[in-house]
Amino acid sequence: MFFSWYCATIIIFAPNLYLRIMKHTIVVLLVFIALAANAQFDKYFYNKTLRIDYMHAGTATTDVYALDEMMDEPFWGGSKTNLICPFDYGNYKFTVTDAETGTLIFSRGYSSLFSEWQTTAEARQTTRAYPENVVMPYPRKPVVVDFFKRNRDGAWEKQFSLNVDPKSYFIKKERRHEFPHFMVHESGKAEECLDIVFVPEGYTASEMEKFKKDCNRLADFLLNCKPFDEYKGKINIYAVEAPSAESGADIPGKDIWKKTILNSNFYTFDIERYLTTADMKSVRDVAANVPYDQICVIANSQVYGGGGIYNHYALFTSDNPFANYVFVHEFGHSFAGLGDEYYNSEVAYEDLYNLKAEPWEPNITTLVDFKSKWEEMLTAGTPVPTSPDEKDKYPVGVYEGGGYMAKGIYRPAHDCTMKSISYNNFCPVCQRAIRAMLDFYTE
Repeated sequence: MFFSWYCATIIIFAPNLYLRIMKHTIVVLLVFIALAANAQFDKYFYNKTLRIDYMHAGTATTDVYALDEMMDEPFWGGSKTNLICPFDYGNYKFTVTDAETGTLIFSRGYSSLFSEWQTTAEARQTTRAYPENVVMPYPRKPVVVDFFKRNRDGAWEKQFSLNVDPKSYFIKKERRHEFPHFMVHESGKAEECLDIVFVPEGYTASEMEKFKKDCNRLADFLLNCKPFDEYKGKINIYAVEAPSAESGADIPGKDIWKKTILNSNFYTFDIERYLTTADMKSVRDVAANVPYDQICVIANSQVYGGGGIYNHYALFTSDNPFANYVFVHEFGHSFAGLGDEYYNSEVAYEDLYNLKAEPWEPNITTLVDFKSKWEEMLTAGTPVPTSPDEKDKYPVGVYEGGGYMAKGIYRPAHDCTMKSISYNNFCPVCQRAIRAMLDFYTE
């Protein structure tokens, strides 16, 4: 009773004192939560990375996983508090459980080139293998790593399970690609920031100064693009000085072949502008020179092109007139899991989306489960679907066309950076998804 009366007295006679006490209490509580979360990280992990390399092979309808090797890498750039991913994004995910107790201690979703290739005509006729890898904080004790694939209906199916003894002497500690690095933009500790690494592709040793200028220019484009501009103080951008023997990237359709460190190429799936690399071992080797969350590969080329794959990498050229737009667009894919909202450009995919299931990307919908998307962001009376003629009246609507399909898939805005060549034009739904991911990495 005395405590209640005392608090009431503080509120009535000393409101500023009460507010200071409450603010102090909240700060202490947040510090306690942070310390507890870090203690949980230290209980299960070391502050470095375990990388698992494997081969993913199959056809349009089959999948085979084969372990390649495991690597002990020196840095962990991710959060030490947000270890279980709350986003149900990606065509794949992996979970890490403590072998002794069965406790889930880490998870991430991701996508890959292999999953895209499975939707092409070639996948119905031949078998291919793609190198893939995943990273996690290095476990202190034995763990079980389970790999899952999202089936055509959107449900998860376990594909592969791996028992990992972190003390195994077969986990490699050698470093294949060690290079110097520099800071492009520095904000704080790696575990408290989104850590982006710029990796050069097709820059020779004599072109490293150009690489530095390109990094600064492209970083400015990202950091001044809404909503990334709101998080400038929570983003670190590193760059690794990894030279190639020759400038540029492979252009198979024009019989141009370059000796580069990441072996990137245009004409992926025979689409001229689609620039990717399947050499994920080299990508990770170079990125591992710094702590990182996201990998951005800058290809030293004037040709228009790029590619972005969720929690895989964003790859784009340096000197095309639309380089700023392509970078931010591809980073929307690789970082926030955003889907393409265009539907009238050449692609190699055939029936990429099942119209009877809800796509996992946060910015497209088949209306099968629209409540899980942006329904609550619609203003009262917004027609579903929304006519393009009413785009000015409804900035957030349900506009037909997206995900490479003109019918049956809907996007949230008439125009967006994920739809057209328009820099700094993420729609409200895409901005919300980006903010949620930024919070996940920086809280």
